[in-house]
Amino acid sequence: MANSQLHLVAQLEQEKEEKAAMNFQLAQSYVNEQRMKLQGLEQYRLDYFRQIQLKGRSEGLKAMTFNQHQDFIAKLDSACEQQRKIIHNAVLAADQRKSIWLQHQQKRKAVEMLLEKKKQEALMKEAKQDQKLMDEVATQRFFRRIKN
Repeated sequence: MANSQLHLVAQLEQEKEEKAAMNFQLAQSYVNEQRMKLQGLEQYRLDYFRQIQLKGRSEGLKAMTFNQHQDFIAKLDSACEQQRKIIHNAVLAADQRKSIWLQHQQKRKAVEMLLEKKKQEALMKEAKQDQKLMDEVATQRFFRRIKN
């Protein structure tokens, strides 16, 4: 494969890696957003529960009101559980995107290593040609001196 083709492949792999990294970052951001939502829900549930406890201690609660509060707390618990499932799925998606990013990174590094190897081979070939030329010049000088 020619160097220009390898450079093109390296550039394409770099672009794929950058896109995969961006997708991974977006997935991580989504996970963090969902965790913040869960914290908000849990904090709201806790605050609501404490407010009901205080109201119950100070004023007392009727059975119907108590049941309504319990139902609302159960709905909050359900919302928290749904949010945990969303977070679980978001973490799985982020892990998958991380894996894809690392695969693209590995491919890019492999192409770059191949380019570097070809560069080193070209430098070695050039050095051998230079040495061969220098040897030829030295040989010609030697024979000229002998001749003269």
